[in-house]
Amino acid sequence: MREISVLEIEQAVRDLCIQANRSLPKDVCEAMTCACQHERVPLAHEILCDLEENIAVAQKRQLPVCQDTGMAVVFVQLGQDVHVTGGLLEEAINRGVARGYTEGLLRCSVVSDPLERVNTNDNTPAVIHLSLVAGDTLTLTVAPKGFGSENMSKLYMLTPAQATKEEIIAHVVKTVKEAGSNPCPPMVLGVGIGGDFELCPLLAKKALCRPFDQPHPKADYAALEKEILAAVNALGIGPQGFGGDTTALHVAIETYPTHIAGLPLAVNVGCHVTRHATITM
Repeated sequence: MREISVLEIEQAVRDLCIQANRSLPKDVCEAMTCACQHERVPLAHEILCDLEENIAVAQKRQLPVCQDTGMAVVFVQLGQDVHVTGGLLEEAINRGVARGYTEGLLRCSVVSDPLERVNTNDNTPAVIHLSLVAGDTLTLTVAPKGFGSENMSKLYMLTPAQATKEEIIAHVVKTVKEAGSNPCPPMVLGVGIGGDFELCPLLAKKALCRPFDQPHPKADYAALEKEILAAVNALGIGPQGFGGDTTALHVAIETYPTHIAGLPLAVNVGCHVTRHATITM
């Protein structure tokens, strides 16, 4: 049994909050560069180059890449041979988020009650998803999620009669079309298919954290990711909604078995600063 102190976890979460908000993952940066190189519409090309410069300046000057530093979503993969010592895991994560946002001078955007709307002033509590896995390691992924894009996300409870590839593409395209410029395109789209009402959106959010160079392991779904991306970009919404070839940078699908009577479909919309940072302890 391996022991990991809550103090180590708190420090790791603190650092990940700051890192994720200042430096985008390499694959996101590369996708932005590629889009800038291939965009054919002059204004869209200019906007993409500005966004690319913003990403570079934020990393160089160690500033947040976006003013909305998001609600902290924390994915935890806890090895069954790990014993967390010195306190509770959830409390350690929230202390780490509080330190990351206050010490990192990141905007605190969480309110303590959905209706009373009083700011907690340290961006806690985080949204925590815990998975027990084999082994003696602890993997933490912090994915700050801004709500300009989160508010554009959708859950569809389809029936098996609607369970066609064409219907899935149509619903994702509908989501993007209705979102328009609100999520600060070019977007990154996480798509969840299967599970049930609460699991499907989680699949979509997990999909946003999957590296761009890792398509779905099943060929049919990998092909569907490409088809959805092409259909979305054909809308012509373009960077920041001003038109162009690049409405989305990437589409990732996560799937799960589901009930014979349904086909849950979730689209979690990410903006061009789809942020996440990971550490394995």
